[in-house]
Amino acid sequence: MKITKVDVIQEKVPERASWRPILCRIYTDEGIYGDGEAALAYGIAAPAAFGMVRDLASLIIGMDPLDNEVIWDKLYKCTFWGQNGGPVVFAGISALDIALWDIKGKYFGVPVYKLLGGKRRDNLRTYASQLTYGWGPGTNHKCCKPEEYAENCKIAVAQGYDCVKLDFFNYDVDGTVWNGPGDAAKGEPMAGEIQTRLLSPYYIKVVEDRVAACREAVGPYVDIIMENHSFPDAQSAVQLGRALEKYNIFYFEEPNTPTPKTAKFISDKLSMPISHGERVYSRWQYAPYFENMSVQVIQPDLGNCGGITEGKKICDMAYTYDISVQAHVCASPLSTAAALHLECVIPNFVIHEHHQINLEEYNKRLCTVDFQPVNGKFKVPEGPGLGAEISEWALTEGVDMKVTVE
Repeated sequence: MKITKVDVIQEKVPERASWRPILCRIYTDEGIYGDGEAALAYGIAAPAAFGMVRDLASLIIGMDPLDNEVIWDKLYKCTFWGQNGGPVVFAGISALDIALWDIKGKYFGVPVYKLLGGKRRDNLRTYASQLTYGWGPGTNHKCCKPEEYAENCKIAVAQGYDCVKLDFFNYDVDGTVWNGPGDAAKGEPMAGEIQTRLLSPYYIKVVEDRVAACREAVGPYVDIIMENHSFPDAQSAVQLGRALEKYNIFYFEEPNTPTPKTAKFISDKLSMPISHGERVYSRWQYAPYFENMSVQVIQPDLGNCGGITEGKKICDMAYTYDISVQAHVCASPLSTAAALHLECVIPNFVIHEHHQINLEEYNKRLCTVDFQPVNGKFKVPEGPGLGAEISEWALTEGVDMKVTVE
């Protein structure tokens, strides 16, 4: 079997212009095709990911799609920028790699998880992610007041989730001028001037009031993940962590810009688990965090860490250090499928992320399957390959840019 061509697509989403999923489909001479995704749909990197998938695709034409390890090493070693690459390079590799696993599963007539070693769980604990922006289709209300945070938590818990994630230090409270004229207005992100360096007691109390409201709303038996999007620095992260330890935080996610030394600095000073991963790419970049034990949970995104091939290696490495895994998932449903296949196999899985974006119709229509948990638990796809494909809508009406590499 040989790879004959690759379609690379950037989607357009009229409802949210900033949401630009990058998808690909690899075709073979035996009529089997596979779908993948470069998980950089948000931020400003989508067009770069589109170009990267296109450029990398030219290197795999004529190769056997079952040789995923051979192809992976070629994309890493023979592209110059692949070695020690960043999110764009690894997102490109990821998209093609996920599609290759989809082909492999279809070729052998089994779900991807069978090829990864077998499913050890079929009810994956799941958390409601990014409740700071609301919870439910069509919601885009940025929480400011503690009671708004609490209300979103109640909505998710009523749906069966026993874990929620929020960013408590992102938006202002009620129009208060934070640090003089020109600073954050109501509902606008706070500037780095506010979130970094040693914090005044005022800002710490703002965050604590929000966390306290959520803990009171959900009770003692629902976990709370404290998201930070890497906005604080090491000093402010330690201040926040110490103030909030009493609320039994499940883990403290991206407390600062990820580096092994600052992660170690934070971890050593706090009793709560620290997590990093969506901005860490490949086993080489993860290794220092494992070696110094500075993180307790890793969050690799299979759509930008190097795909399923690399993601499995990263998770296996983490297992040798007793580090847990929660795949980062903020992309189309294809990425959800890929994450579920890996998470059901690895022994160090802790919880699955179900992002607010996965509740939106404009994201659901990109895929042939709408993956949603029931009572806070996810079933694993059982169809051959990923168990889901790019939808006809995404292949036709949703196309913003498309190129075929032959």
